[in-house]
Amino acid sequence: MSKDVLIKLDGVSKQFGEHAVLQNIDLNIQKNQIITLIGPNGAGKTTLVKLVLGLLSPDQGKVVRLPELRIGYMPQKLLLESTMPLQVGRFLQFAESDKTLCLEALQRTGIPQLINHPVQSLSGGETQRMLLARALLRKPNLLVLDEPVQGVDVSGQEMLYQLIAGLRDELGCAIFMVSHDLHLVMAATDQVICLNQHVCCSGSPQQVSIDPAFVELFGAKTALYTHHHDHHHELNLEVVNDTATQAEVENGGL
Repeated sequence: MSKDVLIKLDGVSKQFGEHAVLQNIDLNIQKNQIITLIGPNGAGKTTLVKLVLGLLSPDQGKVVRLPELRIGYMPQKLLLESTMPLQVGRFLQFAESDKTLCLEALQRTGIPQLINHPVQSLSGGETQRMLLARALLRKPNLLVLDEPVQGVDVSGQEMLYQLIAGLRDELGCAIFMVSHDLHLVMAATDQVICLNQHVCCSGSPQQVSIDPAFVELFGAKTALYTHHHDHHHELNLEVVNDTATQAEVENGGL
């Protein structure tokens, strides 16, 4: 296995009883790569994630991992008893006892001010950022994100995808994430894998969007969405006007 490959699935199949869930899956996750897994309900996405995480073993084929592989996992959602008194910092300390490291992780995801807030009071976007911070505490060289924008509005989804891409660049880790929405995720991924029990097609978002297998599953009218804005959002959620910044540069103001 190449030294740049963190995890390799070779001819992997999985079934439960008589039901074949995955058939002959080949997958390489390489360093510094963002891979997005898409597919219809029942396509086997959750099973594939569990195989990557090592929670399941294949019935056929093999899964090979880099010996020093460290995985940070962000689940699709968090289910907590609504009456349980639990602050964000305390939740993170279940994964890392050092409160300073927990605060640093929250700073990376843009919500350090929420460290003492009750978990149950967080918005959908804040909850996802907290879960991402918890995944970062493992100092991963592979982040596995299961529907990381679940329960987040469209504007918040874009910000989270930008954050995820930035973390890849900052930390040098690979990212393997599940999404149901190719048109929003395209700006923040290198490779798309379209799954429906087997790999229907794979490649760049642009390539996959016109592949006949993708069109058959999702329809020809599925539009890719690229982001064209005159501003960007800092990790602290502050809005920065890029047009003004560019004007300052051109006028020698910076």
